[in-house]
Amino acid sequence: MNDVFALMSRIAEGPSVAAVWELGTGYFGRLGFQRCNYGFTRFRGENSVGDPDDALFLTTCDPSYAQFYFRNGFFSRTPAFRWAQHNVGACTWAWVREAYLAGRLSTDEAETVRQNAAIGILAGISVSFPETSSRAKGALGLIADPGISVEAVDALFARQKDELIAVANMMHLRIIQLPFPIRRRPLTERQREALEWVADGKTTQDVALLMEVSPAMVEKHLRLAREALAVDTTTQAVAKAALMNLIFQQPPRPANGAAL
Repeated sequence: MNDVFALMSRIAEGPSVAAVWELGTGYFGRLGFQRCNYGFTRFRGENSVGDPDDALFLTTCDPSYAQFYFRNGFFSRTPAFRWAQHNVGACTWAWVREAYLAGRLSTDEAETVRQNAAIGILAGISVSFPETSSRAKGALGLIADPGISVEAVDALFARQKDELIAVANMMHLRIIQLPFPIRRRPLTERQREALEWVADGKTTQDVALLMEVSPAMVEKHLRLAREALAVDTTTQAVAKAALMNLIFQQPPRPANGAAL
């Protein structure tokens, strides 16, 4: 248990999404889940995650499966996705097998079960994270390593459920605090600075003085920021950048508390 506390502390202090993901998936891999899929969005609709380019998808699966699973929308047709959309907590995939055999899955869901089974994906665990916003949703899927049965996963889950969920929750909470690694063109430092001044209530003239550029250059920075974030107004750009932790970022901390 002390090892888990130490791991959670390292996750809580992780400096980047990649670093936190590596710590979390290392733990899950040691339990027998080397293939992990994670998704988070702040822009979900009633039955979708919103624009995929605004969502965060992380995986340890091979690139071909990741492309198939995320970019082609396979995940959204799985019974595990439906479960995560309507539940909070964690469960094994034993219920998926039971529902499939009983004919209780939709046609699309049953087909995803068959496709996964064909490539050896039979057992695993789903974690659906609690969120404070009706538009936010995060979930984690842990795919059991080859040779690990549904029954073996159930037994492990019964023994280590609390520990596993604690690590998963800490990983999720840290990831959503950090800047999103977006797939669109990233904001430049000047675009970010302009948005931050606007968020502070400054006018274009104010921002021009503060940044020591012309008002026309400020407008250019804001226009390019709107394009990068795929929004129509500067107000929307500020809101979206804030939601995605892209403005008012903390500078990197010195390692091990070293003096400045």
